Amino acid sequence: MNSSEPEPAQAHSPGASPPRKYPVGPALLLAVAAIALWASSRMTWVTLVSSDGLTEPRTNNLNGGEWFGALTPLALVLVAAIAAVFATRGWLRRVLGVVIALLAAVAAVPGFALVTGRGKLGERAATLAELPARAQVDQVTSAAFPAVLSLVGAVAAFGAGVLLARMPEETARLSGKYDNPVFRRAAAADQVAAQQAKPAASQPDSAASDQLSERVLWDALDAGTDPTDDQPGR
Repeated sequence: MNSSEPEPAQAHSPGASPPRKYPVGPALLLAVAAIALWASSRMTWVTLVSSDGLTEPRTNNLNGGEWFGALTPLALVLVAAIAAVFATRGWLRRVLGVVIALLAAVAAVPGFALVTGRGKLGERAATLAELPARAQVDQVTSAAFPAVLSLVGAVAAFGAGVLLARMPEETARLSGKYDNPVFRRAAAADQVAAQQAKPAASQPDSAASDQLSERVLWDALDAGTDPTDDQPGR
């Protein structure tokens, strides 16, 4: 026999699939959307000047959270959606994308109405400012930038929702601590059982301990399976 014969290159197992990509793009869009909506909710959208004839004119500055009460909660929901994107896959992730797109449409309504001048701006501002009955609205001004910023956030969230809804099945999800421990341990036990069922000839000594990770071995122990039992060559 020729001792200089090169060793066969390690190949992926027949059942192995190519590495899956994580949904980084939608997650970044959701982060941008959440930041934009939150920042917009802290800015002044409408300034109202009123007087009642008895005191000095009164000025009320209404920020985005006051003008549209759901703006801040929507930003928090989008932050939570980032974790949900990495924790799901398949049809569940696509459903999540549809929900995010719908929330984005809701988030766009107040900014769009303010930018286009739709709705009764003075009446709504007076109601939100809780003016007394005798007060008279003297001036109402709106700021375009916070409204446009909310629209940018809504568009980013909508784009993330569309990408998630159209994402292929092969896209990966995060593993590790985000996995359900019950299913992870069951899968580890199955891997150990499959490893132990292989004949000793098919498991080189150098690869016997490399085929299963330390995490899999510990999960198998937690599931009640002894990875050292009936090992080839023992």
